[in-house]
Amino acid sequence: MTEQINAFKMAQAQFDNVAALLNLDPQAAAMLRWPTREFRFQIPVKMDDGSIRVFFGYRVQHSDVRGPSKGGIRFHPSETLDTVRALAMWMTWKCAVADIPLGGGKGGVAVDSASLSINEQERLCRGWIQQIHRNIGPRQDVPAPDVGTNPRMMGWMMDEYSKLVGQYTPGVITGKPVGGGGSLGRTEATGFGAVYTIREAMKYLDIAPDNAVAAIQGFGNVAQYAAIEFVEMGGIVVCVSYWDRDDQKPYTVSRDDGIDPQFLQSITDVYGTIDKEKAQDSGYVIEPEEAWISKEVDVLIPSALEGQINAETVQDISDRVKIVAEGANGPTTPEADAVFAKRGVFNIPDFLCNAGGVTVSYFEGVQNDMNFYWSREEVLSKLDDKMTKAFHDVLEMSEREDVYMRDAAYMVAIEKVVKAMELRGWL
Repeated sequence: MTEQINAFKMAQAQFDNVAALLNLDPQAAAMLRWPTREFRFQIPVKMDDGSIRVFFGYRVQHSDVRGPSKGGIRFHPSETLDTVRALAMWMTWKCAVADIPLGGGKGGVAVDSASLSINEQERLCRGWIQQIHRNIGPRQDVPAPDVGTNPRMMGWMMDEYSKLVGQYTPGVITGKPVGGGGSLGRTEATGFGAVYTIREAMKYLDIAPDNAVAAIQGFGNVAQYAAIEFVEMGGIVVCVSYWDRDDQKPYTVSRDDGIDPQFLQSITDVYGTIDKEKAQDSGYVIEPEEAWISKEVDVLIPSALEGQINAETVQDISDRVKIVAEGANGPTTPEADAVFAKRGVFNIPDFLCNAGGVTVSYFEGVQNDMNFYWSREEVLSKLDDKMTKAFHDVLEMSEREDVYMRDAAYMVAIEKVVKAMELRGWL
C-alpha cells in the first residue's frame, strides 16, 4: 500500500520554501512552523442502542497573533492530529491573504458522520463542545463547518456552548443556519469568491468573460456556486464531474453548448450525486470522470479533492487552458505547478481562490457581535471587495518579486503575520 502524504510535513515544507524566499527571521520561522496550541480529547457518546462509544476529538490553534483562531471542524474517519495541524496552518495563511483579522485553527473527530443517526450526531457535537468549550470562544477560537459537518450541527454546538457559559453566544461558531445566527450569502460564498478571482485574472490576461469557457471538477457546494456565478458572468461551463454514490465511481457530465448549473443542482442530492438518467434525458453526455481535465477550455476549476492535477494528469490538459483556479484545497501538486510555470498557465492558488467561505464566516461573526444582520446583496458586495483586493495584493507581489502566484500568496500572508508579531512585541 502506498504511504499517504503527511499533510503537515507538506505544509511545513511549503512554509520553509517561502521563508527562505523572504529571508524570514529564524525566530519568526521557528514560531510559525508549529501550532501555538493543540488539544486532543476523548468524547464518550451514548449510542442509540444504549452502548457507550469513545471518539477522539482534536482542536489545533496554529496562530492567534492577528486575532482569534478560525477554522472548520471535520468529521472524517481518517482524521489525524497531523491533518488538523496542516489545515490550521493553511487557515492562518488564508485569513492573512484575505486580510481578515483572524488566525488559523482547525478541529476534527475521527468518525464517518453518515454512519451515525441524527441523535448520535447531536450527542457527538455537544460532547465535542463539552470537552473544548474552555478553550474556544468569540475572542479565542471560532469553529465552523467543514467535511462531514453542516449548519445544523453548528447550531447544536452554539447552543451547547451558550448553555455552558450561561449566555447566548452566537459568535462562538460560524456557518450556522440563517435564522439561528447565520449569515445570508454564506452558502454561495466560496464558489462566488472563486469566480471573483477568476474575473480579475481574466481582466489581467485580457480574456473576455463572454467568450470564456470553463470545466469544473466536482459538483459539491463550491463547484455548484462557481458554475452558477461563472455563467452569470457571461461564460460557458461545458462540464462538471461528480461522485456517483450508487455506482461508487466518478463521472463527468458535459454539454458542448454549456451546462445549466441550476438545472443540474436541482437533480443533485445532498451528497453531490447527479441523477444520471434525468441529465441524459435533458441532453447531457455522461463521460468518464477524467474527461473534465482534457476539455478545450480557457479555465479549469478543480473543486473536489487534493492532488487531482499531478505529474501524470497535467499532461492531459489542453494548451488552450490559461487559468487554473483552485476551488479545492491542494488540488495541484508541485510537479504540476512546475509544468504550469513552464507553460505560462496562470494559477489562482487555493488559499486565495477559496477564501470566500472564511471571509463570509468572518462577516457572520461581525454580524453576531453587532446583533444586526446584513442583506445578501450587502454580504456579497463586501465579499467581492475583499476577494478583489486580496487577488491584486498577490498579483502585485508576484510581479514585483517575479515569483509564481502560489509563492506570492504565501509571501503576502506570511509578511502580514510576521508584521503582527512585530507590532505585538513577539519578535
